Amino acid sequence: MVDCIGLFSGAGGLDVGAKQAGARVIRCVDFDRDSVLTLRANFPELRIDHADIATLDFREHQGRTPKIIIGGPPCQPFSKNGYWVKNVNRLIGHDPRNMLSEFLRAVEDAKPTGFLFENVDSLMHPTNKHVVEAFLTTADALGYRCTLHRANSADYGIPQKRKRVFIFGVRKYGRATPPAPKPTHSATPELDGLKPHQGVKKFIKGFEAKKYFEPSEVTTEGTYAHELASVPPGRNYIALAQLEGYRGRTFRAGGRFWNFLQKLHPDEPSITIAAQPGPWVGPFHWTSRRLRVPEIAGIQTFPKDYKFVGSRRSVQKQIGNAVPCLLGEAMVRHLIEQL
Repeated sequence: MVDCIGLFSGAGGLDVGAKQAGARVIRCVDFDRDSVLTLRANFPELRIDHADIATLDFREHQGRTPKIIIGGPPCQPFSKNGYWVKNVNRLIGHDPRNMLSEFLRAVEDAKPTGFLFENVDSLMHPTNKHVVEAFLTTADALGYRCTLHRANSADYGIPQKRKRVFIFGVRKYGRATPPAPKPTHSATPELDGLKPHQGVKKFIKGFEAKKYFEPSEVTTEGTYAHELASVPPGRNYIALAQLEGYRGRTFRAGGRFWNFLQKLHPDEPSITIAAQPGPWVGPFHWTSRRLRVPEIAGIQTFPKDYKFVGSRRSVQKQIGNAVPCLLGEAMVRHLIEQL
C-alpha cells in the first residue's frame, strides 16, 4: 500500500479521494481552524497538523515505503518574477506569500515516490507562465518527471463542470514522463465512446426532505426573487430575455457574471460550486431555492455521512474550495499506477 501525506487539506476532498483510490493517508496539514476540525471529525485516528506548513518538517517520512504527497496550495501573487527560476535554494526559502514553494519544500524533505499538485485553471493564464515553468523546472531538479494535465471534473464522472490543473510528479529512476489520465465521461458520449456526463439529481437525491431545510435557502423575497423564479432549469439570467410572456426585468447578455441566477438542471452537471457566492449567484436548485449543505457536498461528491464543522459561511467555503472527492480518487489512482 502507498502511504499518502496531504498538504493544504482543507475539508479533505483530495484526501478522501486518495483513501478511495487505495492509498493510506498518514498525515494531513492545514492552517484553517474549521477545516482542521472537519478533518478531525471525519478522521479521528489520523495525524492532523493545525499549523503553517512553513513551520513543519517532513524529513521523518523519508524511507523505502512507497509514498505520495498530494495537495493544492493557494496560488498567491509573486512580487518578483525571478523568485522561482534562479535556484532551488531560493525557491524553498521562507516566503509567506509562496505556498507553491512550500509544497516543493515538503517534497524535498520527504522524498516521496511521487506527488500530485492541484490548483485552479487560471494558474495557466499567460501572466502565470513563469510560475508554472519554474515549478516544473524545480521539480525536475529535485528528481521528478512531471506531466501537467488540465481536467474538467465532469469528464471524470463528477456532476459538476469544474476546471482544475494537476501536475503529476514521479521519481525519475530512468522512467519516462508519466502519461496524463484519460477522461471517462463526455458531453458527446456517442462520438467519444465514453460514458455520458453525470446529472446532479442522483447525487443530491434525498436531501429535499424537510429535515434538511435551511432558513437561508428561501428566495421568495428579495431583489431578484421574481427573476429567479422565472429562469428555466439549466439556464441563467440571459434566458429571461428569451421567454415568451415573461414580465419582469431582463439583462443584457454579458452584463452580469455568467453564474447570476444560474439554476441546476437535474439531468446535467452543475456549474462550479463557489466558496464565497454572492446572494444571487448560483447554482440554485431547479425549484428556485438555494442549495443546502448536503446538496453542495453531494455535488462535490463527498460521502453522504461526511461531517462539516463551522458556521454556514465557513462550511460553504470549505466545500467550495475542496477538490471533488471522485476527481481526487481518479487523479490519485492514476498517480499510483505510475509509481
